[in-house]
Amino acid sequence: MKKLLSSRIFQTIILLLTLAFTVDAQAQSTIVRGIITDAKTKQPLPYVTVVFAGSTRGVSSNEQGKFTLSAPDSYTQIKASFVGYRTAVKTIEPGKEQTVNIVMSEDSHVLNAVVVKSNKKAKYRNKGNPAVELIRKVIEHKNQNRLESYDYAEYKQYERMNFYLSNLSEKFKNKRIFKNYQFMFQEQDSTAIGGKNMLPIYMEEKLSENYFRKAPYAKKQIIEGNKQVKYDENFIDNQGLAAYFNRLYQDINIYDNNVSLVTNQLLSPIADHSPDFYKFFITDTLKDQSPQLIELSFTPRNTTDLLFEGKLYVTMDGNYAVQGAELTTNKNINLNFVRQTQILLAFDKNADGKYHLSQSDLKMEFGINKNKGGGIYGERKVILTNFTINTPRPKQTYDGPAQVIALNSDKKDDNYWTMSRPDTLSQAQASVYKHIDSLQTIPSFKRTADLVTLLVAGYKNLGPFEVGPVNTFYSFNPVEGFRGRLGGRSTPTFSKRYYFETYGAYGTKDKEFKYFLSTTYSINNKSIYSFPQHYVRASYQHDTKIPGQELQFVQEDNFLLSFKRGENDTWLYNDIFRLDYVHEYTNHFSYKVGYKKWNQSPAGALLFNNIVDNQLNSVNKLHTSEVSMELRYAPHERFYQGKLYRTPIIDRYPIFTLRYNQGIKGLFGGDYNYQSLTGNINKRFYLSQLGYTDVTAEGNYIFGQAPFPLLDIHRANQSYAFQLQSYNMMNFLEFVSDHYASINIDHNFNGFLFNKIPLFKKLKWREIVDFKALWGGVRNENNPMYNNSLLRFPVNSQGVATTYTLNSGPYMEGSFGIGNIFKLLRVDMVRRFSYLDHPDAPKWGIRTMVKFDF
Repeated sequence: MKKLLSSRIFQTIILLLTLAFTVDAQAQSTIVRGIITDAKTKQPLPYVTVVFAGSTRGVSSNEQGKFTLSAPDSYTQIKASFVGYRTAVKTIEPGKEQTVNIVMSEDSHVLNAVVVKSNKKAKYRNKGNPAVELIRKVIEHKNQNRLESYDYAEYKQYERMNFYLSNLSEKFKNKRIFKNYQFMFQEQDSTAIGGKNMLPIYMEEKLSENYFRKAPYAKKQIIEGNKQVKYDENFIDNQGLAAYFNRLYQDINIYDNNVSLVTNQLLSPIADHSPDFYKFFITDTLKDQSPQLIELSFTPRNTTDLLFEGKLYVTMDGNYAVQGAELTTNKNINLNFVRQTQILLAFDKNADGKYHLSQSDLKMEFGINKNKGGGIYGERKVILTNFTINTPRPKQTYDGPAQVIALNSDKKDDNYWTMSRPDTLSQAQASVYKHIDSLQTIPSFKRTADLVTLLVAGYKNLGPFEVGPVNTFYSFNPVEGFRGRLGGRSTPTFSKRYYFETYGAYGTKDKEFKYFLSTTYSINNKSIYSFPQHYVRASYQHDTKIPGQELQFVQEDNFLLSFKRGENDTWLYNDIFRLDYVHEYTNHFSYKVGYKKWNQSPAGALLFNNIVDNQLNSVNKLHTSEVSMELRYAPHERFYQGKLYRTPIIDRYPIFTLRYNQGIKGLFGGDYNYQSLTGNINKRFYLSQLGYTDVTAEGNYIFGQAPFPLLDIHRANQSYAFQLQSYNMMNFLEFVSDHYASINIDHNFNGFLFNKIPLFKKLKWREIVDFKALWGGVRNENNPMYNNSLLRFPVNSQGVATTYTLNSGPYMEGSFGIGNIFKLLRVDMVRRFSYLDHPDAPKWGIRTMVKFDF
């Protein structure tokens, strides 16, 4: 069963609480450890770059100024460098383990200034402010300092992600559940990000070659090496884990107007309109640097807005380039679950005097409570080396998909990584891969993970088969009464080529058995949920359905959806046989070819009637046989992907879908000839500080003659849950069309307005507006008023029509919502604007939805 993305994330976080590893020493030829301190204050210096002289092998000192540098080669010197300090060089003994402490002296001079003291605090202004004038110069020179200013560029990139359970108390550490895992905990200085006790749980490394060409535009990454912690796939989805972590920790490009951080976008301090949202101050001048640097500090005008604070180091050589940056977020920022953020960016000088990004280090800690308790701490470090400009490569280098994974990239041995990575792993990092494997052999870990999977994901794993989901085992509705259901599906343990899914259900009121069975064959010998998909599936279903109900990512017999407003007694019994072939390509184009044999019978208060010889005639069943083709293009689409599901991650790129259905009379008993063409475009628009807008536009036209169950029964919602792609004030089977156009707009301000209201600012609520419009109609040839052979539109028990066309104008509804209530809940006040004269048509309603968002 598909689940909400939030439940997948929550499942992963819960499962991570059971994971850990031990630490082994990493054998290296030359190992240097030490502490870096300030010569004047004697305080430790964090984030200092330490490298073996004459090489690219280096590390950064941690928050306590400590570093460990190692390599198999024989080096004789190490070099430490940091913005505002003189570079320090120390001699070392090659081939030995040793301790070398480094003392660094300041290399800066503060500009002489006249200090005017006043009892009145001066009001901050952009006009006449030298700091604002400087940042405007940086903005003016952005394009010439970007990578895209070159005709060609290439570089080697190394990236590493590490995740830890953080801020763990001694009480938590000594819980019975961790009795067998005490040896896995790691201690650090209690003042550092993550707290004293941490538990390493995940690590991933990538090495890639990257190529850029301005015209025609091309940017390509070839991943040559990829190493990832692997968990037992019965409990944790390794691919899904990697996909989601990479979504949270994206590349940081300060020259972009907006910087992606977790699932939001924060305004860059050098965005085009940054002086309208930030305050800037010149806080230092580094004269002895070449070129001279200005330290430019900045802070948000409103501390709850999605903005950074920190420092920029700007070159004063006429390029006004960023030579270094330190970014954090204010503790009051309207960003859920994020306790601390720290981003360090370093830029190196090119042969042409410009600067390119050479290293980025993104650190974040997350927690349910922002101030205390356990959390998750993650770090993504990226190092760029061998940066070359304006050296063209053969055309085939730039051709093909934007990302290519080299053959056997995930099978590189330890020697490859030791020789190739430009950074040095700590002892704890070096042993992650081996000891996660050891952890999974501990029986208590397996039992704990199995229990959490059942409670959170809803499935009980039995090896080759799993039973669930548990939230569908019991539900109720007016037609079936109390409905019991039991089902399950095979897992990759059973087979990576063959997948089976089934369920059986029984209603106490209609006393009918329902069932479903599907079998899928993977043509590319991968999980059918893995990108790119390539499979054939056959399925048969005998079950009930509400006409016009289309749910997002949940089962119709979910217990919570049993509660509905208004009359809910028009149902169908469906017998559906499907045969589908799906082929997805690495460029994110896909197509699906299918055949569907569909028999529909009315259930509950729904009747199929037409007029024959001026007499009302009852029709027991509709027989349909159709073939279909669907084309889909979703550039740059990414997924939160597991072994038995795949959920798209919403991003700024559009998704295009074109679908064609052809009903064929006489084919395996089909009674109708018709053609249906549907087009859909879905896109998210990021509007910087104003939030983001999700827009869906769709249109359809049905050619030929067909009864109303085969027309478009518009997606209605009579539950109390707010559904983004359904009409929340429309009744089931209220409108049908043989042609329509629709637009759905959902805009989230991310608290931009509420952040200015004291009470809402404290609660961190977020304002949302939603609008839906639907234009359509039914041609005379498909309208039973003009054709007695067609099935009559349904009426209620009083004989009043309950199904209508949209020939009198569009259906419209809108809502104003408050999101981020308790960080999880969205509540909308929904207003219906048209067709208010229909029976039981609601004018107002309150709807809720649960949404996990940062």
